Amino acid sequence: MFSKDRWSEILEALNANRFRTLLTAFGVFWGITILVLLLALTNGLKNGVTADFGNFATNSMFMWTQGTSKPYKGLPKGRRFNYKIEDVAAIKSEIPNLKYVSPRNQLGGFRGANNVIRGTKTGAFEIYGDYPEYINQQPMDILQGRFLSYSDINTKRKICVIGTGVVKGLYDKGEEVLGTYIKINGVNFLVVGTFKMSNSQGDDEQDASTIYIPFTTFGQAFNRGENVGWMAITAEDNVPITTIKQQVFDLMKSRHKVHPEDDRAIGHFDLAEQFGRISGLFSILTLVGYFVGALVLISGIIGINNIMLIVVKERTKEIGVRRALGATPWMIKGQILQESLVLTILSGMLGVSFAALVIWIMNSILDNAGEVENFANPSVSMQVVFTALIILVVSGLLAGLIPANRATKMKPVDALRVE
Repeated sequence: MFSKDRWSEILEALNANRFRTLLTAFGVFWGITILVLLLALTNGLKNGVTADFGNFATNSMFMWTQGTSKPYKGLPKGRRFNYKIEDVAAIKSEIPNLKYVSPRNQLGGFRGANNVIRGTKTGAFEIYGDYPEYINQQPMDILQGRFLSYSDINTKRKICVIGTGVVKGLYDKGEEVLGTYIKINGVNFLVVGTFKMSNSQGDDEQDASTIYIPFTTFGQAFNRGENVGWMAITAEDNVPITTIKQQVFDLMKSRHKVHPEDDRAIGHFDLAEQFGRISGLFSILTLVGYFVGALVLISGIIGINNIMLIVVKERTKEIGVRRALGATPWMIKGQILQESLVLTILSGMLGVSFAALVIWIMNSILDNAGEVENFANPSVSMQVVFTALIILVVSGLLAGLIPANRATKMKPVDALRVE
């Protein structure tokens, strides 16, 4: 029940020595500020580092061939082999729980030889032969036109989809792009679309300097035949690619006469596994943030505890008078605990507000400065705010518990004798 007299007593007690109250409250204020800022900075680092994964399905892996390390069935050690387009069909039909299996080929390299020409302009760009479903694995925004289609695959059309970096390198500002032709290693391709990567935080320049053409056209135009450079494989959402990738490896080994125990022959990069490791690392960093912030907060709580002990000692005679007039031990204890709670929660909420202001300033600076590598959108969730509130309530009770117990143990006669 709300008691105006009780709140007047609390405010009077806190105002009795304002400087001491402010110094005591600062410990809790600073502790909760450090806690929230540490969690926000950890989240910002996590957002920045995992942004690259957000552009490629995190339940995916790349798979390519390497030299064999063991002889098998009369074939020598160190043998090289290539995946074929039939391998893709075999994986799709024989391995369950796979969402996408995309064969890929690549020509040229970023900042490599001048492999693309348009009129008098030349450029060094990455050229990929892909299937239409690759856009589901590597999300991108189609700015004009369209992406690859199965009609392009089946008819081996000489069409391409180009990144914004290619547009900037080969076209004048404001020039029409769709319907024009570019020459890749002497072969003319019709531009049917332009793109940019969705929410890219990685090597934006390299991503933008990319050209996609139909996989079948790539094989015909650049004499790759049915060879597959590597594959991008994505599992269904509820099945980790890490748990089924060995089935894919075993199938490829049997199809290409590779020793079953030759783990070197097939190279791969498990994006889901790497993403899991990074997520685990940031979970640990979050726990460290809570731990360090809690240690700083504890120092502030100890300060409040000490000050409340001093306050109880200073008010010994007052407590004796109240006990003599009929105040119960629980009334005295409630008074001390309430004062401790008010001081803790007020200073803590000011700390949360100050931390929120600092986070807002950081985000404003980042918005103006543009993208920062490995750091983006430092923030905390409402769950963190509620957790901080619970910590403050518990801390306030603990800080006032010892002084409250000491106050209730005083005998009224002894308290009245104190000078």
